[in-house]
Amino acid sequence: MEIGISTFVETTPDVETGKVISHAERIRQVVEEIVLADEVGLDVFGVGEHHREDYAASSPAVVLAAAASQTKRIRLTSAVTVLSSDDPVRVFQDFATLDAISNGRAEIMAGRGSFIESFPLFGYDLQDYNELFEEKLDLLLKISESEKVTWQGTHRPAIHNLGVYPRPVQNPLPVWIGSGGNQDSVIRAGLLGLPLVLAIIGGSPSYFAPLVELYKKAAAHAGHDASKLPVASHSHGFIADTTELAAEKFFPSTQQAMNKLGRERGWGKYDRTSFDLARSFKGALYVGDPKTVAEKIIHLRKNVGVTRFMLHVPVGTMPNHEDVLRAIELLGKEVAPMVREEIARWEAENKPQL
Repeated sequence: MEIGISTFVETTPDVETGKVISHAERIRQVVEEIVLADEVGLDVFGVGEHHREDYAASSPAVVLAAAASQTKRIRLTSAVTVLSSDDPVRVFQDFATLDAISNGRAEIMAGRGSFIESFPLFGYDLQDYNELFEEKLDLLLKISESEKVTWQGTHRPAIHNLGVYPRPVQNPLPVWIGSGGNQDSVIRAGLLGLPLVLAIIGGSPSYFAPLVELYKKAAAHAGHDASKLPVASHSHGFIADTTELAAEKFFPSTQQAMNKLGRERGWGKYDRTSFDLARSFKGALYVGDPKTVAEKIIHLRKNVGVTRFMLHVPVGTMPNHEDVLRAIELLGKEVAPMVREEIARWEAENKPQL
């Protein structure tokens, strides 16, 4: 069971002062977070791509590269790369370069993206939303498979027997598919035999178990060994020394960020009742002391089939960055060992008899 962190590098106003941290300072903070995550033994760190004022990372590969030479073991991934509005050649080159700097620790998490700002910014029509992703994923996978590429599509100029460089340390460079729970995206990942990441940020995580089964059935149907395909989850959360402290520290910035998105998307108001319901044992918010969070991750592994858990922290800008660093420290030093020990025991007990 892999445990890690994901971040969107948010720069929302401080809930106490109203001040907004600069993009530059927030990016430097994230590099500090990645270095700490490596030091405390976490497995993976993901940085999301966005193109709007309240998110500082439009180029995850650059942010991750800044931490690559300061880390030794942790895997470094986008979370996600908005492939629909990017050029697969440049995406591959950027992450192959990151792979070189980190000596084989880079990954790409490819997705269509839940935000649309990048489409007009780079001259794409939202009416082509699905077609763009399918076509560009096809090209990205072909580049990953072969040094010389011949390819033709609709939304990008054709490539005729051209090389794409540099080549990564890993062969192939890992490409994951990010999904918000759409059945078509889950089936696509399975048919392609690609690792799957589910954004489990609302409702009950148990509802995602049928999607994992659908993914595995699609993979098996296409001739892939579904038992070897990893499944990851990305969920909001926060850890402190006590559950009460975790809730009190995490709620204000989370409420502010969720209500800002809610106004844009027509969601209902996010209040303390919503927050407390989500952080209950069956909810999708992983907030509490180390034991509480560990128990929820263990339940997710046993009942949904997730083999990698990524805690998205913070949501919005928390007033004290030291609280974020403490949450990362607790995840690595206390939560992860509890989860790994219990899952190892459980897997040994449930290992199929030959």
